[in-house]
Amino acid sequence: MSTRIERRFAELKAANRAGLVIFVTAGDPNYEISREIILSLPGAGADVIELGMPFTDPMADGPAIQASSLRALKNGQDMKKTLNLVREFRAKDQATPIVLMGYYNPIYSYGVDKFLQDAGTAGVDGLIVVDLPPEEDSELCLPAMKAGINFIRLATPTTDDKRLPTVLRNTSGFVYYVSIMGITGTRTAADSDIAAAVGRLKKHTDLPVAVGFGISSPERAAAVAKIADAAVVGSAVVNKIAAELAADGTPGPQAAQAAIDLVKNLADGVRGARA
Repeated sequence: MSTRIERRFAELKAANRAGLVIFVTAGDPNYEISREIILSLPGAGADVIELGMPFTDPMADGPAIQASSLRALKNGQDMKKTLNLVREFRAKDQATPIVLMGYYNPIYSYGVDKFLQDAGTAGVDGLIVVDLPPEEDSELCLPAMKAGINFIRLATPTTDDKRLPTVLRNTSGFVYYVSIMGITGTRTAADSDIAAAVGRLKKHTDLPVAVGFGISSPERAAAVAKIADAAVVGSAVVNKIAAELAADGTPGPQAAQAAIDLVKNLADGVRGARA
């Protein structure tokens, strides 16, 4: 039986267009606005939603996503509330895939078996856990796959041909290509480098390849959509939310709408890329 992620990428392929994957942090800037944003994402043009699991030490993330994680935690976001967000979303949308992204510690603290059971019941479709290498597949990856949840792996510019088969061995759903080295939301990769990397990945896997890091405008999203199966945008959306916060962190009336407007513009870019 296919997963929502597999069905969504099959639909995109049939429509001859790339997808738009949008990352937001669960509970940022608070539960209510986070819920409003997430519920609005499919209508704004997001094909897949990546929901960040807030963590106190998000070392692979840039300043924008780190700050969003801390805002969410400060406002009481935890794993139970994150899964509840998914549950509320799923009550209104049965088609759009949701991928939880983050670090192993919050999952381990929750309890792996309990987490996988609750995540599956809530309607989670995939996991990206950035600090669990393939050598640790027995910890979470294999149990997740057994539970019917896709385990999505990251590939980077330094993942060479010798390492790739190991990285891809138990990967499912799609491959997330990190187009630049370093932290999120800081630099941009050249189109030629992305094209070469996607081509190399495609020699090793039949899975769709989504490209993220450094995509912050409709123009960049469109450029990536011409090359890859999906463009991933996170920091730019999170920055839009942050820009609507008062000095004390109180969200302004446009916090949700600013993020949604950007997603609409990004979606226009992606959809026009192969026209």
